[in-house]
Amino acid sequence: MSKQLNIPKEEGLDHSLALIQEGYQYITSRRTKFKSDLFETRLLGQKVVCIGGQEGAELFYDNEKFERKGAVPKRIQKSLFGENAIHTLDGEAHEHRKLLFMSLMTEERLELLAELTREEWRLAAAEWAKMEQVVLFDEVQQILCRVACRWAGVPIDAIEVKPLARDFIAMVDAFGAVGPRHQKGRKARKKMEDYFKGLIIEIRHRRIEPIEGTALHKIAWHRDHKEKHLDEHTAAVELLNVLRPIVAITYLVTFGALALFEHNVWKEKLQSGDEESVQMFAQEVRRFYPFAPFLGTKVKNGFEWKGHTFEKGQLVLLDVYGTNHDNRLWEEPYVFNPERFRNWNGGMFDLIPQGGGDEYTGHRCPGEMATIQVMKTSFSFLTNEMIYNVPVGQDLSYSLSRMPTYPESGFIIQGVSIKSQTTV
Repeated sequence: MSKQLNIPKEEGLDHSLALIQEGYQYITSRRTKFKSDLFETRLLGQKVVCIGGQEGAELFYDNEKFERKGAVPKRIQKSLFGENAIHTLDGEAHEHRKLLFMSLMTEERLELLAELTREEWRLAAAEWAKMEQVVLFDEVQQILCRVACRWAGVPIDAIEVKPLARDFIAMVDAFGAVGPRHQKGRKARKKMEDYFKGLIIEIRHRRIEPIEGTALHKIAWHRDHKEKHLDEHTAAVELLNVLRPIVAITYLVTFGALALFEHNVWKEKLQSGDEESVQMFAQEVRRFYPFAPFLGTKVKNGFEWKGHTFEKGQLVLLDVYGTNHDNRLWEEPYVFNPERFRNWNGGMFDLIPQGGGDEYTGHRCPGEMATIQVMKTSFSFLTNEMIYNVPVGQDLSYSLSRMPTYPESGFIIQGVSIKSQTTV
């Protein structure tokens, strides 16, 4: 029997409050303090092991060692993901449902997503040209809500997009919140689930015929690994798990606009229409700016790693933000530099803003390709089709204690106009 090592342990009865107060930096700061990619703490009354770095990420996505069942807290299921969602599945059930989501990520569907994104940006910018100023964070969520619904085949003629977009953002905003923010997200999810459950029922009674190949069509008629249709509630949950993440790209697009403002040289590079430049820029926005702080899993069967024994049923958190800023993986990680992606080899466990591992067989977010497509299209529009000013005096800082976070002012722009000659 190998010798059990004593990993660093954070003293105290519970550190949930510290997690809420420190946000994105909670795990990272302790990894730095303990000089270890592995430490133990207590959160919500239970012993938790936190890991990070490339090796930690590779371990985290080992399906033989970990499972997702029971790892996602109910408070997160009831606000962000939904109960019985793909995020809570393992094994054959997970792989089968993952194929449903990946079937939406064909080249044809992603091209349509880009086309719809361009269309909605053009329509929105034409309206902004009539306005004194625009809060980009508020407006982009409406753009992406329309894009998500159109792409998924959800009829929006009878839907008020503005409140719908706000509900999607409320669900995302509830992730790291307690009190009113969290309750707002739970209320939004309940309302959305009821609405989309009704839509699924209408489809199954043949009163609505969704466009074949869309998310709405595929999810409504999807059969699980046991050849049974998803129940109406689960189908609604998974439809929301297509729509919500697209609207959540609002955070990354807003940060991208901030990056274009603060790093004007990249605005000029993107204006050249160089595909590689916009790809590198989008990847660096995903790496540099805070999005998902950490992810959770549970030990499937006890095992040993780096001399420490992981106990069956133990909760393990992966430091997503810290891994994306690990100086062993990224030179000058707290410097915004898209050039780092020019010769990047595309590792599965170094850049993990939406999780790591294989997107088909593992738990990496199936919508990663869609996220990058929407970001690239949005940044190309901001640089090549639109003229605007960023007024001084607004607060462009963002708090790493707030999860999720975005610029305090929401990124205000003025003087919007459309360029007479466009390069897309």
